[in-house]
Amino acid sequence: MSAQNQKVTGVLGAIAGMVGLSAVAGVLVTVMVTPALAVTGMAASNTIGIFESLPEYLRINEQTQRNVLYAQRTSDPADGYRAIATVYAENREEVGWDEVSQYIKDATVAGEDRRFYEHNGVDVQSIVRAAVGNAVSGGIESGASTLTMQLVKNIFITEALKAPTLEKRDELIAQAQEQTLERKLQEAKFAIGLEKDYTKDEILLAYLNIAGFGGNTYGIQAAAQQYFGVPASEVTIAQAASLIAIVQQPGARSLGTPENYAANQKRRDVILGFMYGEGYITEAEYREAIAIPVDEEFVQINPPQSGCFAAHPRAKFFCDYVINSVKDFEALGATEEERLEAWHLGGYDVYTTLNLSLQNATQERMWEVVPANVSQTNLGGVAVQVENGTGRVLSMAINKRFDNRSPDFGGGKPGTTAVNYATDRDYGGSSGFQVGSTYKIFTLLEWLEQNRGLREVVDTTRNRLQNSAFRDTCEDGGGPHGGPWNVGNFGPAAPALSVWDATVQSVNTAFAAMAEQLDLCEIRRTAEAMGVHRADGDPLQTNPSAILGTNEIAPLTMAAAYAAIGSGGIFCEPIIVDRFIDRDGKELKGQEQECRRALSEEVAAAATGPMRDVFGLGTARTSVVGDGIPLIGKTGTTDAAVHTWMAGGSTKVTTVVWVGNVVGQYNITFLPAGTLMRHNVFRIAQAEANRQYGGGQFPAVPARLLNGSGVTLPDVAGLTAEQAKDLLEGLGFRFEIGKRVDSDLAEGLIVTSSPKPGTLLARGQTVKVSISRGNLIVVPTVSRGDLTAPDAIAALNAAGFLTISEICQELPADSPPEKDNIVVDQTPKGGAKVKFGTAVTITVERLDCG
Repeated sequence: MSAQNQKVTGVLGAIAGMVGLSAVAGVLVTVMVTPALAVTGMAASNTIGIFESLPEYLRINEQTQRNVLYAQRTSDPADGYRAIATVYAENREEVGWDEVSQYIKDATVAGEDRRFYEHNGVDVQSIVRAAVGNAVSGGIESGASTLTMQLVKNIFITEALKAPTLEKRDELIAQAQEQTLERKLQEAKFAIGLEKDYTKDEILLAYLNIAGFGGNTYGIQAAAQQYFGVPASEVTIAQAASLIAIVQQPGARSLGTPENYAANQKRRDVILGFMYGEGYITEAEYREAIAIPVDEEFVQINPPQSGCFAAHPRAKFFCDYVINSVKDFEALGATEEERLEAWHLGGYDVYTTLNLSLQNATQERMWEVVPANVSQTNLGGVAVQVENGTGRVLSMAINKRFDNRSPDFGGGKPGTTAVNYATDRDYGGSSGFQVGSTYKIFTLLEWLEQNRGLREVVDTTRNRLQNSAFRDTCEDGGGPHGGPWNVGNFGPAAPALSVWDATVQSVNTAFAAMAEQLDLCEIRRTAEAMGVHRADGDPLQTNPSAILGTNEIAPLTMAAAYAAIGSGGIFCEPIIVDRFIDRDGKELKGQEQECRRALSEEVAAAATGPMRDVFGLGTARTSVVGDGIPLIGKTGTTDAAVHTWMAGGSTKVTTVVWVGNVVGQYNITFLPAGTLMRHNVFRIAQAEANRQYGGGQFPAVPARLLNGSGVTLPDVAGLTAEQAKDLLEGLGFRFEIGKRVDSDLAEGLIVTSSPKPGTLLARGQTVKVSISRGNLIVVPTVSRGDLTAPDAIAALNAAGFLTISEICQELPADSPPEKDNIVVDQTPKGGAKVKFGTAVTITVERLDCG
């Protein structure tokens, strides 16, 4: 396009803009004078048609405010609470009229709308003046917006910030900032409505509370605190003008960066001139203020302490869990959308379940024991504590430092993360970790639920099983399962163990033998009744190997499940908020305690028996606290020690510790004190919990769940295989023929059984018998001291021993004659069972061996 054409187009645009604004001015004059006439008598005008289609009014809504999170100082609420985090969608603290300096009010009117107290929301003189002034550029707005109209625009922008997506937010903000005739008409009409419903002071205060001051800082109070470190009531003249200089162009004039200082000072000086011109300040005040440069000495940056990154240094991950749980807080609204909207609006004091003194002790120990950054692997660690019988989460410690300031959660800094390993993925957590042998407890509990006993003995020798032998009635469990399952133990184990001892020693093959007698689906249901679920939201797997802890589960989930055992079978959903105080000072309920009976009292009591011995005799000896308070627990180590766990606690508080690979398969035992880390954290964390909450005795194991439905194994020695099979299968056992052995019993008869006769054996277990070869005979006893050599040889010959040799042992010369030729020793010994043809040697005493 030629320069001439561009000039013509520009002039035409300017004329059109001037005509448009003149039309608006005429409409607005009419509306302000006779609104009804404007709507009914001028409907033929296109401009009036646009104006008529707009909504009738706009309200000054409550502005977003900060939410403050509090933690109990100790286990006793009487010791008070401490703020641990300030969280807000927008850095804003709404203030009242008397909390704002008069300098700020004067600077706002002088700098933004000097006729504010004279017009009715729309300054027609300014609109006409803007139309003339912008004739060359073709603009339609510059200088035309009143403070009330700016408030309207800011209300729309604030509403846009609540959009569910960034794309929608940007779209709505762009609409609110459109420089179109229709948008200007909308602002004007709403401004007129506001002026009818609110006083000038209310409108000015609303503007100061809603205006943006750069970045995420909104409202005059937050701006004064951030840029000058003082409340809005204490700013100076120069500070007031500098703050109001920001509102027109926050990106270019914000005091958050020195690059903007010059632009801010330029606009500030203009505002100071207006304040002097309007008589708000004296000449001396003007000269003093304008002489102050906008520089590093003038600006005193105080970074906003918002969000979990700025929370209490030992409670940042807990803070993050609270934020991710807002959708569950029923006190904030009936739906997730209402709750999120209420949280965005803010103004809540949130009194959480966190015990800060317990959190401090646990977090410090975690940082001390589990390094956040090691060269071998991405090492993670969690300690989480839950109050039995309530579900209140008391502490949540992670080995890494919380950092969510960048998209990659930590900006690549070693030892930092924004992933809360303690929680489910939907709550800012990971997809969970395999829990190893801590999952065996659910097989034990289902065993007890089926009236099986702790003293019942199971076979530990079978390490190659068939998956098809396991029953799984879950429709989504993937059964029937096929293929072999090779089960290994971490150390040697007796060939048969009671369920009690198998739990204490954590023997994999024993639990496989137990699960073979149960329904894998029912084991899952027992776990689910105790709140157990996968951290990624998928159903719990029910393949046979899942009983050894292959499901990925969050530590908090395991803590709540173990707390159900410690509380006598009562499971409580984890909760993190006791109560809210809203912006009006009204107390709202926190999260309801959702508790239910997951286990019978007898089953829970029975499980505590071997779980107590895990500390004294089993795999958790390193976790012993030693303060006299009884504990129950269970350790867990996955294949190749990729993950290690310690779960347990008292009758009052349950502690779960996980140390393992965030990603990767590095063997934790290769790290210095690798497998001890979980114990060294657990011991201190549980000790502090015991100190504050105490703990009582666990109930005695019910007698009926000691022997359960076990059957005493009879002695089948001397029976034929068929006789023994009928007898043992009739008692509920499996029958298996083992090796053929040398025996003096007739060939084909049973010699021995494993387990031994008299064992209280669990039904469904396999009894393995040995069969006689019938190839042994018993050596007669001929060395009693009463048989002569010929008599002894005759007795041996009669028993089938034909190869006999003698050793002569000479007697003293004065020995009586009756001692001569007497057998005093033999090899093999009398009563020994030996094969046919075995040679026998006898020792004979004689007076003369010559």
